[in-house]
Amino acid sequence: MTQDWQPSASFEALRLRARLNAAIRGFFAERGVFEVETPVLSHAGNTDPNIASFSLEFSGRTDGAPRTRWLRTSPEYPLKRLLAAGFGDCYELGRVFRDGEAGGRHNPEFTMLEWYRAGWDHRRLIHETAALVNAALELVGRSAQLHEISYHALYRERLGIDPATATDEELRAALGDVVIDPAGLTRDDWLDLLMTHRLQPSFPADQLLALYDYPASQCALARIREDSADGVPVAERFELYLGPLELANGYHELADAAEQGARFDNDRRRRAERGDALPPRDESLLAALAAGFPACAGVAMGVDRLMMAMLETTRIADVLAFDFARA
Repeated sequence: MTQDWQPSASFEALRLRARLNAAIRGFFAERGVFEVETPVLSHAGNTDPNIASFSLEFSGRTDGAPRTRWLRTSPEYPLKRLLAAGFGDCYELGRVFRDGEAGGRHNPEFTMLEWYRAGWDHRRLIHETAALVNAALELVGRSAQLHEISYHALYRERLGIDPATATDEELRAALGDVVIDPAGLTRDDWLDLLMTHRLQPSFPADQLLALYDYPASQCALARIREDSADGVPVAERFELYLGPLELANGYHELADAAEQGARFDNDRRRRAERGDALPPRDESLLAALAAGFPACAGVAMGVDRLMMAMLETTRIADVLAFDFARA
């Protein structure tokens, strides 16, 4: 008989999670942002080459629709459809699923908080995201100061390189004694490695760092701005860190259906080149964008990551009732 039937988190951690969920809902209720629930199963999957989706086969009646359905990796696409329909500011707090992500800091199912603000840009949303994190930290008697810096400025100040103009060889050299097999790595891979190996570990533990305006090649679902202060196109997105731990990823959202469709197709080409699964494009999202999508900003936050930061633990099992090994 298995001995792993007990919870992986302490009762204190589980009670703190309940208080955190209540605090999140109170935070948005005060601001007039409505909670919604959207489907966990979808016709379409996430085409992002760096994210693997779970799929399953539905055995019941489909009326000609595909039997293959995809577990959501975030609630982003249906939330954007609500925005396009005119619902207004909204958020969802719920479970999402990502294949292949299990270990000390990852669980294949986890809790995500995602919300959207009509008429806002990513810079304005940074401050609300930081306010929410500080509301969470108050539950454990802590707080953190917000520091904002552009992606390009961070690399120039901390590493002495310009991420827009440095050669791949210069990026590799900036890793110092970190040895990485270069086979198949792209320029963005080297930039990411510099972030995870050289920059993140040095972020002050009591600081909220908002890193904004990423290279255009890392646009994901963000708008690209051509007239940046750095003289190069940038993606209007941000990531928020508490110490070295990444908590949130936000965008000034792309509203162009044709451009979004092209990005989906480019993702699928990259997946095909690697022999990965090819989730179908979300045609409902593209139709919503084409119908008229409001200018807005949105952000996704890992609630389990936030809990880890609140409890100052590096083990995701410490904040889950039952982690993947005990599920």
